[in-house]
Amino acid sequence: MRVAKRVLVVEDNELNLKLFCDLLRAHEFAVEPVRDGREAVARARDFLPDLVIMDIQMPHVTGYDLILEMKADEALATIPVMAVTAYAGRDDEDRIRAAGADAYVSKPISLVRFMDAVGALV
Repeated sequence: MRVAKRVLVVEDNELNLKLFCDLLRAHEFAVEPVRDGREAVARARDFLPDLVIMDIQMPHVTGYDLILEMKADEALATIPVMAVTAYAGRDDEDRIRAAGADAYVSKPISLVRFMDAVGALV
């Protein structure tokens, strides 16, 4: 029996969170949704995902800061992070990748590009 890959989805927008989680579940991933970025690192430590999908622009704490925090954490550092953001400028992508993101998908997302990026990381 194949064990489902685990994906932590950090997204404050309810519609995007539902879309990402539904899409991942339809592709047989085990999904843990996180609406508040302040809970993301603790949930990642508990869930130990195979992939983190991270919104960048959130209230309270940015995805950029969360990526830096996760990559500095020994238990989480090797988990790939896919940034999903409305920030679509070249400088934004460079800065997000420099923080440790392994992939970058701009919003509005293409479902095919989103799943291709997920597949490339897990």
